[in-house]
Amino acid sequence: MAQWNQLQQLDTRYLEQLHQLYSDSFPMELRQFLAAWIETQDWAYAASKESHATLVFHNLLGEIDQQYSRFLQESNVLYQHNLRKIKQYLQNRYLERPMEIARIIARCLWEEARLLQVAASVSQQAGQLPQHSSVVTEKQRILEDNLQDVRKRVQDLEHKIKVLENLQDDFDFNYKTLKSQGDVQDLNGNSQTATRQKMAQLEQMLTALDQMRRQIVADLAALLSTVEFAQKILIDEELAEWKRRQQVACIGGPPNICLDRLENWITSLAESQLQTRQQIKKLEELQQKVSYKGDPIVHHRPVLEERIVELFRSLIKSAFVVERQPCMPMHPDRPLVIKTGVQFTTKVRLLVKFPELNYQLKIKVAIDKDSGDGSALRGSRKFNILGTNTKVMNMEESNNGSLSAEFKHLTLREQRCGNGGRASSDASLIVTEELHLITFETEVYHQGLKIDLENSSLPVVVISNICQMPNAWASILWYNMLTNNPKNVNFFTKPPVATWDQVAEILSWQFSSTTKRGLDMEQLGTLAEKLLGPGQNYSGCQITWAKFCKENMPGKAFSFWVWLDNIIDLVKKFILSLWNDGYIIGFISKERERALLNVKPPGTFLLRFSESNKEGGITFTWVEKDINGKTQIQSVEPYTKQQLTNMSFADIIISYKIMDATNILVSPLVYLYPDIPKEEAFGKYCCSEPPEAIDPNDPETFAYLKRKFICVTPTNSGNTSDLFPMSPRTLDSLMHCGNNSEGNEQGAAGGLESITLDMEYGTDYASSPM
Repeated sequence: MAQWNQLQQLDTRYLEQLHQLYSDSFPMELRQFLAAWIETQDWAYAASKESHATLVFHNLLGEIDQQYSRFLQESNVLYQHNLRKIKQYLQNRYLERPMEIARIIARCLWEEARLLQVAASVSQQAGQLPQHSSVVTEKQRILEDNLQDVRKRVQDLEHKIKVLENLQDDFDFNYKTLKSQGDVQDLNGNSQTATRQKMAQLEQMLTALDQMRRQIVADLAALLSTVEFAQKILIDEELAEWKRRQQVACIGGPPNICLDRLENWITSLAESQLQTRQQIKKLEELQQKVSYKGDPIVHHRPVLEERIVELFRSLIKSAFVVERQPCMPMHPDRPLVIKTGVQFTTKVRLLVKFPELNYQLKIKVAIDKDSGDGSALRGSRKFNILGTNTKVMNMEESNNGSLSAEFKHLTLREQRCGNGGRASSDASLIVTEELHLITFETEVYHQGLKIDLENSSLPVVVISNICQMPNAWASILWYNMLTNNPKNVNFFTKPPVATWDQVAEILSWQFSSTTKRGLDMEQLGTLAEKLLGPGQNYSGCQITWAKFCKENMPGKAFSFWVWLDNIIDLVKKFILSLWNDGYIIGFISKERERALLNVKPPGTFLLRFSESNKEGGITFTWVEKDINGKTQIQSVEPYTKQQLTNMSFADIIISYKIMDATNILVSPLVYLYPDIPKEEAFGKYCCSEPPEAIDPNDPETFAYLKRKFICVTPTNSGNTSDLFPMSPRTLDSLMHCGNNSEGNEQGAAGGLESITLDMEYGTDYASSPM
């Protein structure tokens, strides 16, 4: 079954997460219209190869034209209009940048697959939940029992108040009748014996009325205590946990759960509170009709009403949440980092389904609203929000009828005030450590109550150049890893330390959130050694913010995070499939590398990341025997993003050769560690070019020799006269590269530099096993 069809069958909570994947950058309508075709394209490869991205983009436009023709035949005017607008938008935005749309679509497809995996995993584990899930389920069951108890108590009170009203009407009628009869008897001078008997009956009725009132007042007080308890669980536990999970999801952790269940709970409690408030008002009406000395309604009603109003206000204020944190559509995996002049999106939601509030709440967006108070960081930059910064909440835009407002066209512009955008310059933070809050405000008028609603996004980092993205993202990671406080904009004036256990988890998330693999314990151990030095047990070891992001690593001219972030970028753009399949060990120490390869037969190799290349590099290391049978470990000079742009890493590995002492090209790579044949591991990733059409009438066609790009490492024999025959220009290039090698990766493994040759060969050479 096609992936898109499988997604349509998921529960509402997953469909809401699916809805959040799509925006104007890649409309969901286009995904729906071209579902089958989109899923057959290799978007990940297109995202790393501009020529292929251009081809696929033009094919996409062609598919849109075909779909438009179908709608034309069906006379579907609405779809024609939408599809025309989508095509115009894509052309205007991506015609010169086809790799960007390829990256967006690849990301959406990957997130869809991940969503299906999560749903399948939850379904499989439904009957065998782990202990933690059982605890959560038990806690939610207790909450639902409390809410059910609240609803039952409210209905019981409704019945008792009706009984009270009937009892009071009887008392009032008898009292007025007796009073009328008493006046007549006084005029006639009749005996008052009958009157005294009726007065005694009235006193009994009044006693019963008083007891009933006291019972209802006591029941109301108990009900409000139950409501307060349930509300405390909802707001202080369930909603707080959802917000924490949202923080974790923002920095690559497990996806957050849907808000629908929480919304149903809060709506149920809010409805019970409104009904309780009406019951208290009913008591006021009854008191105004009949009251007496010691009336419990007179003494307790004002306190009860004040209490229920305060509970309702608090619940509605807490129910106003930022459902989707600010994020640039072009960087969906790095929310909370916003570049000036670039559109970002965000979404707010009121977790109370009151149809009467539809199109009644106007949301206004601001940034650093409280920058003038003492809690704000003085000297930080100031910004203006541009675009559509007001919107009315409605129930039509969401899939489940929730009351929400999505802002799709917001941008930030820095205010210039003479100090490079800063106010009074007493801030010591760099721009990627400055935290800013985006605030949402509105007012609710409901049943005579006015409630001011305000909430803020998690702190965002505002950058002016995309090269600031790595450090800005590090700030987002550090903040959301270490604090639950959503408004601490002064966090980096004195950033707290983290433990290795915390850092290890978020480092693994940086890979698992954008690929299909996180980091295992051995890989994390290698990274711990880079940060903390050699050791046996890193658990509990402390890491400072400066060591993580700002200070250079020992012997290097760059920080740990800059190095690691470039490796993450390298994986996503150039070697994603190899990483997902587990073929890349990646992070491994030289000692461990030697230990693994020493016991393996010659030709066994493994793939690891460069430790000395700031921009991110990957190399392979293999084992071989020298002329005396001694084991040697060799590494090639790392391949960088620039080189991998021109030739895929799988092609490099398959075609890699070294030139031995006899000037013969041989392949030193045979088995990928531990024992996978090279062709089996990488053959499926190699780019096979279709054969060119041969014109038998063109005699020049057969004069050309076939050619193939291969990577060669020459030996350092120093005897250039015996090199494999090649053109003088290629020989000069070979000698130039060999004499100017920097040897960055040389050391214990013995680094070798490779060059790419465009080899020409005839039919005989092409069939050679070499």
